[in-house]
Amino acid sequence: MALDTSKLDSLRIDRRRRRRGGWLWIVFLLLLLGGAGGGGYWWWINRPQVIPVRTVTVVAKGSKADRTLLNASGYVTARRDATVSSKVTGKVIEVMVEEGMHVDEGQILARLDASNVTTSLDLANAQLDASRSALGETEANLAQAKRELERLEEANASGAATRLEMQRAETLVQSLEARIGRQQAEIAVGEREVKIWQQQLDDTIIRAPFSGVVTAKNAQPGEMISPMSVGGFTRTGICTIVDMSSLEIEVDVSESYINRVQAGMPVEATLDSYADWKIPAKVIAIIPTADRQKATVKVRVGFDERDSRILPDMGVKVAFQKVGEEPTQLAGIDVTQKAIATDNGRDVVWLVREGKAERRAVTLGERKGESVLVLAGLAGGERVVIDPPATLKDGIAVKEERQ
Repeated sequence: MALDTSKLDSLRIDRRRRRRGGWLWIVFLLLLLGGAGGGGYWWWINRPQVIPVRTVTVVAKGSKADRTLLNASGYVTARRDATVSSKVTGKVIEVMVEEGMHVDEGQILARLDASNVTTSLDLANAQLDASRSALGETEANLAQAKRELERLEEANASGAATRLEMQRAETLVQSLEARIGRQQAEIAVGEREVKIWQQQLDDTIIRAPFSGVVTAKNAQPGEMISPMSVGGFTRTGICTIVDMSSLEIEVDVSESYINRVQAGMPVEATLDSYADWKIPAKVIAIIPTADRQKATVKVRVGFDERDSRILPDMGVKVAFQKVGEEPTQLAGIDVTQKAIATDNGRDVVWLVREGKAERRAVTLGERKGESVLVLAGLAGGERVVIDPPATLKDGIAVKEERQ
């Protein structure tokens, strides 16, 4: 039996095609490994770097406590504040202020419904005009009566007029003169009535009694307002205005220590909201009465500096200072000059907080040797970077090496 060679050739494996396919897989794997290596290298180059830094803990020194004679606490109060209301009861139709708005003396704050007052004012003006017209008519009649009396006097001289006609003419002149006097008085009354209604119309416009800042808005359009409390649905004020230039401190001092306080003595005030801000002040007056229940005497303290951060009713602590004494040393924090850097023309230091760098602007004072006095910007207890590297940035991770 003869073999079919064509069928045998179809069963032969083509090793050249398999060899070509293997090379393609090898190339693909090489490209994949090369891309992974390049990506890993790029990540390694651009990975977040932890910068090693040397730090030192700073300690506050140079306190002014040696000047403090007495400590007390109180509140910021305004000597000039008012809840502005109206002189009449009426319905609010417009409120022209909001909280935080600055108003000037005489500025319109709100308007009340003036429709009834306007109608009454128009009626009073009309009555006044009618009285003036009646006076004009009477004056014309008086002028005619006087001419008639003069004619009768001439006729009486020649015997052409009787005594009765003369008396009637004189009586008419006197009657018209009296009527003119009464009508002039009615006109004066009408003018005063017009002024009254005009004043009531002006009372429907509520104005600021002094310049200040609106701290509370108490009424809305559509509500009733009255100068006195007449019910739960009637407001007694439009808004509250505070003169910020009249802010001062009221402090209760114990009777046992009030002998240490005197008018004009210096005071250092510290707001509870800004514990690092020392505000110069002085005693204005000691109120000449005591609180029997608390055994305290009220002391008024005035600010030497005005600032928008000082607000009414803020809590404040005051330190009464000795008169005529200066602090023995300047308050501040000594920091090595190696920790001071410059950023955009400002003196800064770098702190370490929770493993990250933080830039802090500072105010420098006297320099002594290798240290410098920081007057503001540090409170003490912070860890400051020494010789900060140029690559240091705000928020970057650092590895701390404490000195």
